[in-house]
Amino acid sequence: MNERDVLLNELAQGLRPMSEGIAWFEALGSEEQSEVLLFLRHHCVQARAVAEDAPEGIRRAGLRPTHTPAVLISRGRIDEQLGKIAVLAPLDERRKAFRLLIAVFAVADARRRERFCSGGCGHWWHGLFAAG
Repeated sequence: MNERDVLLNELAQGLRPMSEGIAWFEALGSEEQSEVLLFLRHHCVQARAVAEDAPEGIRRAGLRPTHTPAVLISRGRIDEQLGKIAVLAPLDERRKAFRLLIAVFAVADARRRERFCSGGCGHWWHGLFAAG
């Protein structure tokens, strides 16, 4: 676990405001932003994001259905689409991608926690609230 892991999980769990996450993300260099987006894509896949998470993720991220990341996540296999979203290049699209990936991660991880971890688990990130 490192500072980035904790921050991203706190954002996904609503323990930190998204405005703080966006400010942190925007302060990163281009290469670091790319790493964070790929890392978030991995988290979404690990949390078992499914296509049905797309509409709620878009809503939570505050995106319009016509925004590029929203269009991408709504079409095709979600794991492939998450990869396309993670490599968007323009800063404005990266900002939207960051918000969307956090939101999809939040939806998928909440479902995972409810289904598989409600009786307790060894995931350190599921103990953030209790530790905070």
